[in-house]
Amino acid sequence: MASMIAVPASAESFEPVKDLADETTIDIDPVGTYHAGLWGKSAAEIVAYHPGSKRIFTVNAEAGAVDILDASDPSSPTKVGVIEAAGAAVSDGSTIAPGAPINSVSMRPDGLGVAAVENPVSTDPGYLLFFNAATGENLGAVPAGAMPDMVKISHDGQWAVSANEGEPADDYSVDPEGSLTVVELPATVRLPDAARQVDFHAFEGAELPGVRIFGGREDAATGTPKFPVSENLEPEYVTIEGTTAYVSLQENNAIATVDLAAGEVTDISSLGTVSGMDVAFDISNKDDEINRINIPVNYLRQPDSIASVNINGTTYILTANEGDARDYDAYSEEARIKDLGDEAPGLCEDNPLRDVLDYDKKSVAGRLKITLADGYDAERDCYAATYAYGTRSMTIFTEDFEVVFDTGEEFEALTERVLPEAFNSNGTTDSFDSRSDDKGPEPEGLTVGTVGSHTYAFIGFERIGGIAIYDITDPAAPTYQAYINNRDFSVDPETDLAAAGDVGPEGLAFVPADESADGTPWLIVGNEMTGTTTIYSLTDLDPQPAEPTEPAEPAEPTDPAEPTEPAAPTSPAEPSGEPTAQPSTPPGSAEPTVDPTVEPTDPTTPSRQEPSRETTGVPSSQPSPTSTAKPGSLARTGAPVGFLIAWGGAAIIAGTLLIRRARMS
Repeated sequence: MASMIAVPASAESFEPVKDLADETTIDIDPVGTYHAGLWGKSAAEIVAYHPGSKRIFTVNAEAGAVDILDASDPSSPTKVGVIEAAGAAVSDGSTIAPGAPINSVSMRPDGLGVAAVENPVSTDPGYLLFFNAATGENLGAVPAGAMPDMVKISHDGQWAVSANEGEPADDYSVDPEGSLTVVELPATVRLPDAARQVDFHAFEGAELPGVRIFGGREDAATGTPKFPVSENLEPEYVTIEGTTAYVSLQENNAIATVDLAAGEVTDISSLGTVSGMDVAFDISNKDDEINRINIPVNYLRQPDSIASVNINGTTYILTANEGDARDYDAYSEEARIKDLGDEAPGLCEDNPLRDVLDYDKKSVAGRLKITLADGYDAERDCYAATYAYGTRSMTIFTEDFEVVFDTGEEFEALTERVLPEAFNSNGTTDSFDSRSDDKGPEPEGLTVGTVGSHTYAFIGFERIGGIAIYDITDPAAPTYQAYINNRDFSVDPETDLAAAGDVGPEGLAFVPADESADGTPWLIVGNEMTGTTTIYSLTDLDPQPAEPTEPAEPAEPTDPAEPTEPAAPTSPAEPSGEPTAQPSTPPGSAEPTVDPTVEPTDPTTPSRQEPSRETTGVPSSQPSPTSTAKPGSLARTGAPVGFLIAWGGAAIIAGTLLIRRARMS
C-alpha cells in the first residue's frame, strides 16, 4: 500500500500532503518559497532558471515584469531585481508601451533570456524581450505576433520560438491570426538581429481531419476573414527537439509541427478524444459527493502545456490535457447537457447518452459543460454526439501523434484517495467538488527531467493543486511515483495569504543536480493564484552503483606441454610458476554489474467503491533488479584462477623434467 506522509515546509507552519507509491524511485520535498504577496494577480506564472547566477526568473504577468530571485540559498529565495517590459526599445524603432503584460520566460545557459510580451491592446502584435540573466540588463525587443502566450529556447540554444495565440476581441470586432515567431539566436548574449513571423496560410482550404476550426468571425457574424483557418488556430505552448518545434493549438485540439530552419509549419495533427465509457470522471458539482461515472460522452484532449523528450533515440511528445472553451461576449461554444433541447438543439434519437437514465439531471450528467461546436447534425437539427473539454489526463504521443500512453482516470483517482475532502476543488476552502462539471483537477503545467537513471514527467494540477510525478523511462508503460500538495486547505488565502501555501501551479521548471545551488535536482514551480515560487528538492531513491573497470585479460603464455631440451645447460633455473602478466585487479573481485532498469507495470483501473491504494489506478513501480554477485566471490573469477593453477602446474612439471635430464647427462 502507498504511504501518505506529512512533511514540514521550510517557511510554512502547515504540513503539506505527500503521497509515495510503493517502492518509488524518487522523493520530493519543498525547500523554500518566495512570496510575491498578491492573491489572484498572476504574480508568479512561468519560471526559468539560470545556473550561472543561481537565479530564478518568475513571470509577474500583471505587473508587466519578470521578478529576479536569488536562489543561492534555496531555503530562502529572495527578490533581487526586476526586468520591466515598458519602455524597452524594439528593433523596428518602436518602444513597448506601459501596461504590456508578460506571459512567459525562457533561459539559455549562458544567460541570454527572453520573455513573451503581450501588447497592451491584446489583438495587436506583441514582442519578444531579451535580457542578460547575469546582470539583469534589458537588451531590447523584436516584434512578435498577436498575444505571444509562450516562448521557448531550444536545448542547443540556437532558436527561440513563441506561440502567438491571437485570441479575438470579446466583441469579435477583431480576430488576429494565430502565428509563430521564430528567432535564430546569436552566439553571444545580445539582442538578435531579426525575427521571422511564421503563419498558417498554407493550410487555408486544406483537409484537417479532427482539427477543430470553429467560432471565428463568421460564426460571430462580425466579418468574413481572408484567412479563416489562420484566424481560427490559436497556438498555446511550444516544445523543441533539434530543428523541429511542436506547438499546441489548445482550442483546436491539435499540435502543429514546425521546421525551424525552413521557417514553416509542415503539419497540423488532431489529438483525438477519449471515450467516457473508458474513463470514470465525476461530472457533477451539485451532488455533494465523489461520484466518478462512465458515460457516453467524448472528452477532447486540448492540452495547454506540452513537453518533449528523446528516449533511446525516439522523440515523444507529452501533453497536459487541461481543456479550454471559447467563451466571449459575441460568441460562446459553452453549454451544459441539461440545456440541450431548451437553449440549444437536443440530442438525436440515436445519441447513446439518451440511454443513460436521468442523464440530464444535475446529479448525473446535467451539469457537465460541453461544446455546441462539435457533434451537431445539421440535417436533423440535433446532437448526434456529445463532446466535453479536457481529458483530465497526461498523454504520451510518438512524433507522428500515435498514442503511446494515457493516464486515463488516474489523476482523479489519485486526488480522490489522497485528498478526498478537497476533491475537484478550486484550490480554496469549502470548494469540494466545485470543478467536477468543468475539467476536474485541470492538469496544466508539465515538464520532464532525469534523476539518476530514470526519466520523469512532472504534472501540475491547476485547481486542486499539487504535483504528480510519473516515471516515463519506458514511455509505453509509465508508472506513478509520487504526489505532493504544498497547500493548507484550512486557510482561506484571501484572508491569510502567507499561511495558505501554494495555489494554482502554472509553470514548472526542472533543474539538474549539476546546475542547482545545493547539488541536488530541483523542481521549481510558479503558482499563479498565490503568487508563490516554490523550490522542491528531488531525491533519487534508486541510486546506481559505480561502474568498476573491467579486469584486464592476462597475457597468453606459451604452451608448456612440450618443453624443448636445452643444448648444454650449466645450471638449471628454478621454475617460478608465475605467469608473465598479472590481472589488473586481484582474483576474486566482482565483474561490473549490469545497469538496473525499471520494469514498469500496466496501470490498473481504479475502483470508486474502495479508493484504496490497490484500486486507485495509481500503480507502484516495480523494484529494480539487483545483481546476485557478492563482492569477493570467486563465482565470476573461477575460470581465470583455474587457468593460472593449471599453467603453474605445467611449468613445475616441465622444470622437473629438465632437472632430471641434466642430472642424467
